[in-house]
Order: sequence, then structure tokens, then C-alpha cells
Amino acid sequence: MVTASVLALEEPTPDWIRTPTRRDLHEGFDLWLDALEETMEEESPSLDALTRAVLASRQELTAQVTEVLVRQRHAQALGQKSAPCPQCSRILPARGSVSRTVETLVGEVTLERPYFYCLECKQGFYPLDEALELSERRKQWDIQDAGARLAAEVPFETAQELFSQLTGLSLSDHTTHEVVGEVGRGLGVLEVSPTAEEITQRVAVVAQGKKQPPIMVLAIDGAHVPTRPAGARGLGKGKKRYRARRARWQGEWKEAKGFRFYLVDKQRIVQVLSWHQIQTEEQLGEALRQVKEAQLIPEGEVRLGVIGDGAKWIWNQTKELFPTAAQILDYYHLAERLHKVALAQFYDDPLKEREWVEATKARLFYGYLDWVLLDLEGMKPKDEEAAQEIRKLWGYLKENQGRVKYGSLRRKGYPIGSGGIESANKFISHVRLKRSGAWWYVERANVMLALRCAKYNGTSERAFQIYKQRAMGSREIPAP
Repeated sequence: MVTASVLALEEPTPDWIRTPTRRDLHEGFDLWLDALEETMEEESPSLDALTRAVLASRQELTAQVTEVLVRQRHAQALGQKSAPCPQCSRILPARGSVSRTVETLVGEVTLERPYFYCLECKQGFYPLDEALELSERRKQWDIQDAGARLAAEVPFETAQELFSQLTGLSLSDHTTHEVVGEVGRGLGVLEVSPTAEEITQRVAVVAQGKKQPPIMVLAIDGAHVPTRPAGARGLGKGKKRYRARRARWQGEWKEAKGFRFYLVDKQRIVQVLSWHQIQTEEQLGEALRQVKEAQLIPEGEVRLGVIGDGAKWIWNQTKELFPTAAQILDYYHLAERLHKVALAQFYDDPLKEREWVEATKARLFYGYLDWVLLDLEGMKPKDEEAAQEIRKLWGYLKENQGRVKYGSLRRKGYPIGSGGIESANKFISHVRLKRSGAWWYVERANVMLALRCAKYNGTSERAFQIYKQRAMGSREIPAP
């Protein structure tokens, strides 16, 4: 027979504390089990019926357990008779106990805690609230976090329904809307970015077993977001009587410019850092500069490439920040321009149209850009439209002639298309912001985009902790 090993805590809980606590827990469990049995109508219920019954009443048990643990672990704060004022350090007597009920994912927790008030500073405080890090809201941090994460995925009303179905608790879409706004307020690119150590670790995983440093791509593009003007706000029905006057404003599509760093690992890409906002070119450049100055990208450990659609501002800013990066003109964006020329010039001969496009693509892929430019110069346009498209393509290729060496880039392992940033546009912006009937205020859209970026960067928990610390730092204690 094998003798079971005995586990001992390094600092065992004294019996005079542990015994009453466990007794209270056992008594609470017995009462809960009795109440549960009374709700069971069938003598032999199915597993589904049993689990539904337990789920429906589980919060009564878990809330009791939490209250007992609070009494055990915070006995000193619960029985505190005096406390120093946080402002002037004057020793203050307790002014009696004040009850407060808060809602958590484990149920409603009721606390009886002493209240202190300083007449000199005119400030009241609850030491237990500070020790437990309570939120000023009735809904505590765990509920707020869950609601914000749901709302970052689906519309607010749907998030409310899912939250109720999954937890058995209520959370209004209005509260969720407020929490999302507060969580995302002030989040910048550095707040939603992984740390330099985390990025270096991702690079190391991809680099394992490779002779050359892995390829990291910086892709820049934009996605259009349906927005409403700030003037759409106005009085109306609702909790704060503040609703949008739909008939009096016209929506506008604005571009959410963004960038994405990702690693190329054989047939897949590894997410590193995304940042999307409705912003100007200068603001996007400033965000890139912050990433650069924070030394988040280990440039010495990767082969960096930049993919863009040919906009001059992209190359100007990335050349300044990452001068050694390979510059790549998006192949598929260029292919669209080739088709425009072919359609304008050979609209009456579809076979000739396809032949010219494929031949031009092949020349560009194998590095014969000069042949393509000579071909365009020698074309006799059929009409003014064709002449205009030919001139535009010639200038476009001339401007980006150092960025179209597709064959060489592919042999080195660089991607030549913008699929990485297009997928980021879809998953960060489109699936949440582009919904039927949805029109966003710019600041609200940017809040949601920041939360979506945090999710795909793996920093949602950090973003919520920033909100929590900010909220606790500005805490105002109400009088009892």
C-alpha cells in the first residue's frame, strides 16, 4: 500500500481563526443545500436539470463564502476603532459601521465596515474599501471587465444579453457603454502594446531553428468607419436624456489609419503590435515614433520590411524611423492599377487586355521595370481616358521604382502583399464598427478601436488595470 504524502502549509492558519471560519462555511453550505433540495421537483432529475438548478442558486453560496473570507482575512479592518486621516494623519475615531452591498461575478456581497471622517480635511474614508480595492460602482471590477470585453466583441445590447445568459447577473447596456468609454479613455499606442520583453520573446520563438533573423513586417493602411458628427448629440429620452437626433444629421465615412507589426513564420504570421485610430497622417506617424523611441521593435534581431500602397507620407515617415527597412509596394494594389490601364486601352479586345496585364506583371516580378516604363511611353492611347490612366501608372511606377523588386523580395522571404494589414482592418475595425445602423462619434470609435487593438495585442488585462488604477486614484468617498 502506498502511503499518501502529507501536505503542510509553511505558515499554518491558527485553529482559533480557522475553526470558526470553516464552521461558518459549513453552516452556510448546509443551508444552501437545503434550499437547493427544496427547489428540485423531480425525484430523479436529468443532469441538465441539476446543473440548471445549481447555476440558478450558486451565487447565494459563493457570495456567502466570499463574505466569510472577507471577515477572516480583513478582521482587523472590520473591527477598526481608529485610523489616521490620509491627508493630515490626525487619529480619528470610528463613526459607526455602514453597510454596503456590491455586485460581483460570484454574487452580491454585503459588507459592514467602519466609517471615519476628518472634520479638518472634510474627507471621509472606509479603510476596508481601500483594503478590498472596491470600485465606486455597485458593479465591481470583475463584472466591469467582463462587460467591457463582451462589448468590444459585439453590440452593447447583445453584450448585455450574453452577459445575463452566461452569468445569471444583470448588466445594463448603459452601464456597459459607460465602462467601455472609461476603460478606453486615454489609451495610447504604448498602453495597448506588448512590452519590449514580450515582443523579443515572440521573435525568439519564430527565430528558433533558423539561420537568418526572422522577417518582421510593418504594414500601413486604412479602413473606413461610419461616423456621426459631434452636433448629433441632443436632448432626448433615456437615463441622461442625451440621445442622438438621427433626422438632423448626416453620417460620414472616415478613415481609421493604422499599422501592424507582424512576424512571418513559414505559412503563418505572428501578431506583434497593431494600432488603429481615426487620425491624421501626422498622428499615425507620431504613434510610430513612440513605438520607435520606446524601443519596442528589436530591429537588430529581425529583417524589417515596410509594405504600403504608395502614399508618399507612408514612405517619408517610415524612411525616417526605420531607414534600413526594405520598402515594398503592395503588389495587389499595383495590380489594380495595371487592370485600369488595360481596361481603358484594350476594352475592345479582352484577350489583349489579359495578355498585357500578365506580361507586365511578369516583367515587374523579374525586375524589368525599365521595359514596363518604355512600354507605357510607347503606347498610343485610344482616347483621353486611356492616356490619363497610362500617365498615372507611369508616374506611380517611377515614384516607387525601388519598391517593386518582387522577385528578389520573395526570394528573401518577404511578403509582397498587404494581406496582413487587410486582415487587421477586418478583425479590429470592420467586425465591430461596421454594423447595420451603426454610426459612431469619432471619440467613441477610437475608444473601441483601442480596446480591439489591446485584444489582438494580448494586452486587454493591462488596459483594464490602467483604468482600475485611474479610477481608484480619483476615488471620492461619499458620506454614510
